[in-house]
Amino acid sequence: MGRAIAIANQKGGVGKTTTAVNLAACLAAAERRTLLVDLDPQGNATSGLGVDRESLSRHVADLLFEGAKATDVMVDTAIPALQLVPAKRELVGAELELAELPDREHRLRDGLARCRDVFDFVLIDCPPSLGLLTVNALVAAETVLVPLQCEYFALEGLAQIIQASRLCRQRLNPELLLEGVLLTMYDGRVKLSEQVAKDVREHLPGRVFHTMVPRNVRLSEAPSFGKPVILYDIRCPGAEAYLRLAREVIDGGTKGAW
Repeated sequence: MGRAIAIANQKGGVGKTTTAVNLAACLAAAERRTLLVDLDPQGNATSGLGVDRESLSRHVADLLFEGAKATDVMVDTAIPALQLVPAKRELVGAELELAELPDREHRLRDGLARCRDVFDFVLIDCPPSLGLLTVNALVAAETVLVPLQCEYFALEGLAQIIQASRLCRQRLNPELLLEGVLLTMYDGRVKLSEQVAKDVREHLPGRVFHTMVPRNVRLSEAPSFGKPVILYDIRCPGAEAYLRLAREVIDGGTKGAW
């Protein structure tokens, strides 16, 4: 049975979408059937995989509001084992619309029903908030992967997403576990990066991936070409990091209780 992973952090600019796109691509390159769900109104995971958002007739909002299933709306990507549930701008305002719907926290889970029977991995790219879209992802997921930038205030943001996930586990999804914390934007030349990495590993022993994603120009450039980094420059440090992360995830990662 496949594993559904929400990639979440309420802070913006920490590498959620970069991680979602590139981890999904690397899992698919390892011949794991992978579905990426773009749940961010910005739709950057969709464009980052080269999908034209304006040409889409169906997208993730149909799962949330129309009762559609993932198989009705998913599209192919340049990597054969990777499919995408895309997002469009219509997702803006979804928080307000969801608030008025019955069973509002379970809409995405219902739309993804049976996907874990078809895919080895289902990755959900969450928006930078702890609103109803992220709650839907946490209810639909088995685990949460938290990208965390190696910068000041990182631990404060980590505490907030962990608390939100624990509340979701208590009230909505008792099976929810922590997939692991991924350190991003790491620069070994900067003492602050080393200190943040040390602090996070001490704060959550055994729950931080060995892989650290470095600051890397090629990794930043790839989305503008509509490609995951392994199709843009597989030899760059960013691509190598996400290939290592994919291996950790396949092997079970740091998955465990909070």
